[in-house]
Amino acid sequence: MSVLLGRLAWTAVRMASYLRAPALITSSIGAVLAGVLYAKQNELIYPRNVPAGARTEIPNPADFNHEQYEDLRIKTVDGETLAAFLIKPRVQYQKRKLTILMFHGNAGNIGHRVPIALKLQDDLGCNVFMLECRGYGASTGSPDEQGMMLDAQASLDYLHSREDLNDTKVVVYGQSLGGALGIQLVAANKEDDLIVGLILENTFTSLRKLIPSVLPPAKYLAPLCHQIWPSDATLPKIDHIPILFLSGLKDEIVPAEHMRDLYHICRANKKIWKDFPNGTHNETILQPRYFDFIEEFIKREVMGL
Repeated sequence: MSVLLGRLAWTAVRMASYLRAPALITSSIGAVLAGVLYAKQNELIYPRNVPAGARTEIPNPADFNHEQYEDLRIKTVDGETLAAFLIKPRVQYQKRKLTILMFHGNAGNIGHRVPIALKLQDDLGCNVFMLECRGYGASTGSPDEQGMMLDAQASLDYLHSREDLNDTKVVVYGQSLGGALGIQLVAANKEDDLIVGLILENTFTSLRKLIPSVLPPAKYLAPLCHQIWPSDATLPKIDHIPILFLSGLKDEIVPAEHMRDLYHICRANKKIWKDFPNGTHNETILQPRYFDFIEEFIKREVMGL
């Protein structure tokens, strides 16, 4: 347990050290620079080169003493090549016909989130497929909303294309921006009977509604933001699978009100709310019972155990 907590704390520290930087920097920029913020919004929204080495220094599961994984490259319909890890159960006889499709939050790379995936795999005996969207880590291209939605679809199509995975149930798990991506993917694949659950952690209602709190100098430009991520408009379309909401009430990046609003507009046949009074944006994963709630949700609501 102490090793596991150390790994998760390492992930949280890595995220916290640089995801706060854009908000701290931009809070000191005057309105006179609003035009610059608008012109450079993709660089601000998707800090793919942060921290230093994020595109080249990518930890893998073997670095955490887990050898059962595949380091993959998958193609998108528009020609990009995406990096991904497929993490497999340590003990094969415990393996379930379940794959967690994991979309990480903004900045960094999939290697920074490997301890999270290993904890999920250990708890549930499932596969965890970690996707690196375009422009992040070892993936080619530059990130934008439409392109990242193509990436998410490519990951789901890849799972369905493999003989060893094409009948596995899929739970989509997204953190922050990854949650917004997960919402779009699930809504676009409502006819896919293999998608059986959605987990959202510290996700925003829409990027335009988030900008005033994260980038105060750009609040008047929010309506002009061309990266929208309309989770509040899309989530109500998902009514056929259970959804778990995990909210850190001390989130300093995405105000907790965003998650509450998403929960209230959700029309899922089963929706479950779990909040963490001391959970910040990057340290919610360290809060007591975080992984217990995920395990309970998947076993009871998804697997029917």
